[in-house]
Amino acid sequence: MASPRSGSLEVFRIADRRHQIFDGEGAARHGARWNSPGRRIIYAAETYAGAMLEILVRANIGRPPRTHSWIKIVIGKNVGIEELDARDVLGWDSVDLRASRAFGDRWYDEARTAVLIVPSIVARPERNIAINQNHPDFSKIRATTPKPVIWDQRLFGR
Repeated sequence: MASPRSGSLEVFRIADRRHQIFDGEGAARHGARWNSPGRRIIYAAETYAGAMLEILVRANIGRPPRTHSWIKIVIGKNVGIEELDARDVLGWDSVDLRASRAFGDRWYDEARTAVLIVPSIVARPERNIAINQNHPDFSKIRATTPKPVIWDQRLFGR
C-alpha cells in the first residue's frame, strides 16, 4: 500500500523550454504512465541524472535536444507526499499503462496528496515524482528559473 511521508524534497525536471516547464499541460493533453489525459501532472525525477534518462529514452533523435532546460523543484515539508512501493501496484510497468494509470488517476481524483513518488521504469532503483498541479498544496511548491541542459556528446555516440 502507498504510504505517506513527510520532510522537504528537492527534485529535477527537464523539459522543452518552448513550453512552460513547471506545468502539467503535456501530461494533461496526452496522458503519461501515472495519469490518463485530462489530469494536470508535472513529472520530475529524484535526481538530475534520472531526469536526463527520462528525456533520453523518449527523445530517440540520435543527437542532443536543443531546446531543453532544467529546473529544480522544491517541495516543502508541509506538502503532503505519498510514496508508492512498486510491489503495491501489480503491472505498474506494463506497456499498456492500465494499472499505473488507474492508481495515479485515483490518487489525483481523490486529491490525496500534492506529490506522489513512484518507481522509474527507465532506471528501476530511481524514483520519479508526480505533482498534482490542481491540488490545494501546489501553491507551496516552488521551482527555480529554467537553465539550459548541457548534454554530453558521448551520450549520442559522438
